[in-house]
Amino acid sequence: MNRTGLVLALLSAVLFGASTPFAKLLLGGMSPQMAAGLLYLGSGLGLALVLGARAALRLPSHDEAALTRADLPCLLGVIATGGVAGPLLLMIGLARSDAASASLLLNMESIATLLIAWVVFRENVDHRLLFGAACIVAGAGVLSWQGHAAFAPGALYIIAACVCWGIDNNLSGRLSAADPVRIAMIKGVVAGAVNLCVALVAQHASVPGAGVVAAAGVVGFLGYGVSLVAFMLGLRHLGAARTGAYFAMAPFIGAVVSVALFHAHDIGRLAIAGAFMAVGLWLHLSERHDHEHVHEEMEHTHRHVHDEHHQHEHGPDDPMGEPHTHRHVHTRLVHSHPHYPDLHHRHDHDHDPGHTHAA
Repeated sequence: MNRTGLVLALLSAVLFGASTPFAKLLLGGMSPQMAAGLLYLGSGLGLALVLGARAALRLPSHDEAALTRADLPCLLGVIATGGVAGPLLLMIGLARSDAASASLLLNMESIATLLIAWVVFRENVDHRLLFGAACIVAGAGVLSWQGHAAFAPGALYIIAACVCWGIDNNLSGRLSAADPVRIAMIKGVVAGAVNLCVALVAQHASVPGAGVVAAAGVVGFLGYGVSLVAFMLGLRHLGAARTGAYFAMAPFIGAVVSVALFHAHDIGRLAIAGAFMAVGLWLHLSERHDHEHVHEEMEHTHRHVHDEHHQHEHGPDDPMGEPHTHRHVHTRLVHSHPHYPDLHHRHDHDHDPGHTHAA
């Protein structure tokens, strides 16, 4: 198990999950689009301060690869789906749902992330992960069902937000070699500004009081900014499908906070849904993927240490010490070890000589 990736993904889940019920509280004083704008502006501006402090202190341990022109299409897709559409749909859904149900429905994000990673980006997904995904879907269904052929008000908006974030997560995986703080900062500032401008100009929404704005900034910085940085670092180690699976812990955190804040009732239905989702999460966490695989020659830039995948020569201008960031070449390598579809294991499984998936 990649412990670094696991810790980062769970940290991301805790921060985002706890932010959902607090975002629900903020909706009492503003429109959904205004809330989405302020949350993401809080995220972007807070991370801009982090970047400024990092530069002022000249911290070598935080040296990261820069964004390039080739990253622009993915970055624009991340901003549009995860920064503009996703938060707006979530705020609309939250306005029509109770906070505990909304928090657990956010588990659908992990399903959307996994399916897009598997179908579109050809990331390896085995039967264990698919069965775990089915359990999570079953839990979401129990949560949303109202005893007749209709779902809870707001559920479709929240599910649509999860699809947007599933696209966002997979596109972010293509960017995970670059500086996650800078990416999250750009996403927050641009997406927040777009949503805020639409709220002010198109909807003629009024700006809430300074206290509400400050609260939205803090919730956005922690629940959207720091959470996104941890998520993107997790993507480096685990790939999109598995990081999304670990992130499924977020709704449980949100539900617990919601019960404390809003004294949510119907605890039995929440418990049944949570049990389904817990089984699905356990199936994801207990996966083991081990087979002989080929690393083709590759050249790229990212922060790294000299592990078994980074045995390369250094030039006179390359940085000293580890971890460090510079452009380097991976020579062709064939070996076998447990691994995840991280930056160096995005290989095809159709023609591997043999592989195993075990608990």
